Amino acid sequence: MSRRHERAPIYEMMEAYARRKDVSLHVPGHKDGAVYSSEAAGFLRDIMKVDLTEITGSDDLHHPEGVIREAQELAADCFGAEESFLLVGGSTAGNLGLILTVCDQPGKLLLLQRNVHKSVLHGLMLAGARGVFLDPQLDPASGLAVAPGAETVRRALAAYPEAAAVLVTMPNYYGMGGDLASLAEVCHEHGVPLLVDEAHGAHYGLHPALPRGALQAGADGVVQSTHKMLAAMTMGAMLHVQGPRLDRALLRQRLAMIQSSSPSYPLMASLDLARRELHVRREEAFTAGLAAVDRLRRGLAELPRFPLLLPAQQEDRSPGDSDSPGEATAPCGAGAGYTAQDPFKAVIHDGCGVLGGFELQARLEAKGFVPEMCDDRYVVLALSLGSRAEEMANLLDALREIDREAPAGSDAWKSGEDKEREGLGSPQGDFSTWNISASGFSEPVHFSLAPVRPQDTEHVSFEECAGRRAAEMIIPYPPGIPLLYPGEVIRRETAERLKALQTAGARFQGAESTKTGTIQVYRREA
Repeated sequence: MSRRHERAPIYEMMEAYARRKDVSLHVPGHKDGAVYSSEAAGFLRDIMKVDLTEITGSDDLHHPEGVIREAQELAADCFGAEESFLLVGGSTAGNLGLILTVCDQPGKLLLLQRNVHKSVLHGLMLAGARGVFLDPQLDPASGLAVAPGAETVRRALAAYPEAAAVLVTMPNYYGMGGDLASLAEVCHEHGVPLLVDEAHGAHYGLHPALPRGALQAGADGVVQSTHKMLAAMTMGAMLHVQGPRLDRALLRQRLAMIQSSSPSYPLMASLDLARRELHVRREEAFTAGLAAVDRLRRGLAELPRFPLLLPAQQEDRSPGDSDSPGEATAPCGAGAGYTAQDPFKAVIHDGCGVLGGFELQARLEAKGFVPEMCDDRYVVLALSLGSRAEEMANLLDALREIDREAPAGSDAWKSGEDKEREGLGSPQGDFSTWNISASGFSEPVHFSLAPVRPQDTEHVSFEECAGRRAAEMIIPYPPGIPLLYPGEVIRRETAERLKALQTAGARFQGAESTKTGTIQVYRREA
């Protein structure tokens, strides 16, 4: 290990600033927290003491020449990129930056999977781009969508050779992934870059127990939420690039457009420290977290009511097997979209069908355990480097209590058959929270920032909206993947999905009307 890897240049600069106790004659106005009494600001005063701006020695995120430049070079070395950019607006900023770079003129066309984060659709709107949506592959056992297959991408590129790039999400919110290298190969055969929203995979490729990362698979531009599965503060993310297919000068300009000219130095320092933790400790950084994973997996093996989501070829393997828990040892059939599971994403459900995902999450929260998210069937538990085995022992105790409190066949809860009749999910079926077509890929969809005029819309009930065009974006959150975007034709299955999610207690972004069981649609043309 190079001694340089032990450096955290942004953090070290801030630490030196705090020690000097210079008189602040610059912004921010709180003057290193002095404007507040300790009672008024409490622990935030310590953060304010290093809440800097661009002064001598602190460098400039949008024209880095000093500590920020060194921090980005160290990040590129750590994560295996040719160039890395610190992001202070989360992966959202990275997705927007990439889209505005490849779609550099209105009307440019981007191929992308349908189950993308809302930030990707916002990027299309900002760019005035056209999107061709690729159907993701569905895991038949869980009904969950992963990413498009290589053949779908190949056919879409043949149909739309003018495409500026292909954008996919891997892993998905559930930690599921597949063969990204084949997608990169197809894209490069057609001379276009592969962009990957790897928000939930910043830790990938850094330990043998983890799936291979997008950069290792050949992606050209990769966005990672360093705050999600690594140790940065919330909103801290990175954008990594490699190869000749992205205009990096334009990318820098786009990032300067969409990110604040007064970025948070505590946030950037946390990115610096998160990288240093990996650079210095390397595989050892994952020891405690993987021990927690192993404790949970072994415990769940003794609790068959709450099975773990795993690729088909991993389901019969012991959680203590020495092979990587992240990737299947062989492809799970031709075109299989789900061959790798992030071991740090423990996805469970009630195998008895008594408790839906929202109900199971509520019961866990009542016992002091807060999951990352749920849908109507699954609960996602996000572990990390900071997780501990003793916490998992306590979680397993809580699950045993839940098993006793709501036994199979309990009258206190609706049966699995009742839930299936009401559209709330079934042991096997489509549990996705997004709209999927059946044609492989869509016709080009035009996006813009043109506002929806109220006089052109009306509200209709979920029961009556099938066949109408949505006039608002409907986003179950989490995971933040739009079920509908403005202008999209609402399929009958999607209308049923809306009602089922509302009944189950899902939270939505983008529309208040969903609380009353209605949706805003465009009026029918006379």
